[in-house]
Amino acid sequence: MQRYVIRAVVTEDEPQLLALAKHLNTVNLPDDPGTVREIIDTSVRSFSGAIKDPRRREYVFVLEDREEGRIVGSSKIIAQLGRRDAPYIFFDVIIEEKYSPTLDRHFVHTVLRLGHSYEGPTEIGGLIVSPESRKVPERIGMMISYVRFLFMAMHRGLFRNEVVAELLPPLLSDGTSHLWEALGRRFTDMSYNEADRLSKRNKEFIKSLFPSGDIYASLLARDAQDVIGKVGRETRGVEKMLRRIGFQYCNRIDPFDGGPHFRAALDEVLLVKRSQRMRLGDAAAEGGQRALVGLDLREAPYFRAVASRISVSGDTVNLEPDALSALGAAEGHEVWVLALD
Repeated sequence: MQRYVIRAVVTEDEPQLLALAKHLNTVNLPDDPGTVREIIDTSVRSFSGAIKDPRRREYVFVLEDREEGRIVGSSKIIAQLGRRDAPYIFFDVIIEEKYSPTLDRHFVHTVLRLGHSYEGPTEIGGLIVSPESRKVPERIGMMISYVRFLFMAMHRGLFRNEVVAELLPPLLSDGTSHLWEALGRRFTDMSYNEADRLSKRNKEFIKSLFPSGDIYASLLARDAQDVIGKVGRETRGVEKMLRRIGFQYCNRIDPFDGGPHFRAALDEVLLVKRSQRMRLGDAAAEGGQRALVGLDLREAPYFRAVASRISVSGDTVNLEPDALSALGAAEGHEVWVLALD
C-alpha cells in the first residue's frame, strides 16, 4: 500500500489538523479551534471554486499516513496577500550611512520603514510535520512543502507573479518576540500574544497605530536589533530549501517579530519550472526517478498527490501500481509531475 498521500483538506480533518496546529501555532495555522474550522472551510471553498475571486482563495494541503490512519503534515498557499479590507503590512529594512567630516565619524544604521500593499504577492506558509514523523525515510517534509509549487504550476493563472514566505525569527522560550516588546507593545499597548491573536484576522491596526516615519533600529534594545531579519533555529531547514529553489531574503520583515520575508518570481522558482503536464500510461514504472504526481478531482477532496517512481516516454508517464491506485487515476488521465531531488 502507498503509505503517504497528499490531498486537499476536508471538513472531517478538523480534529487532526487542530492537533497539528499545537506544534506550529502561527497565523497560518493557529492553535485555536474556531480559527482552524474557518481555515478548513475557506480551503474547501477555494479548491471547489465556491470562492469566485481567486485572490481570496487559501489552499490547505494535508499529508495522510494511510498506514496509521492519521494526518501527519500540512502546508498552505494564500493566493494573494493584501486586500482593501486586509492590507499586507511589513517593514522594509533599509541600510543608511551617516558620516560627519567635522568629527570624522561614520555610522551604518538599520532603518525600519513601515509599508503596506493592497495587491501583494502569493504567500506560502503553514508548513508543519508532526514531530514523530519528521525522520521517516520517505522525506515527507519535502513532499508536503513541494506540493504547493506543483499545485501553483498546475493552476498558474490563479496566483501572483511573486511568491513570498515569512520565516520565524528567534523567539523567547515563551514564544514572545524581542522586537514586539521593544517596539510593537509601545505603539499598541498590547502584549505579543494579544496582538498575535488579533492579527490572525487582520493586521490593519499595525498600519493605523505604528509610526509612519522611519524607525532607527539603533534606538531599540540590543536583543531586538539582533533578531531583525534573522531566521530561528527551527526554521533554518526551510530557509535552506527556499534558497535552493530560487528564493532570496528581500530586506523585508514581519512587523510583529522581525522574521525575514523570502521572495521569488513564481515562474523562476525551480520547482515550478520543473513541473510538467503529462498523461498516465498503461504500464507499471520500473525503477526510474522519484517524482511527485498531482491530480485534480471533480469532487472532494478536489486534489490528490503521491510520490512514486516513474518512467517517462514522450508526454506519457507510468507510475508504480500502488501509487497509481492511491492517486485514484487511470490510463489517459492528465496529471502533473514534479521530479524530486
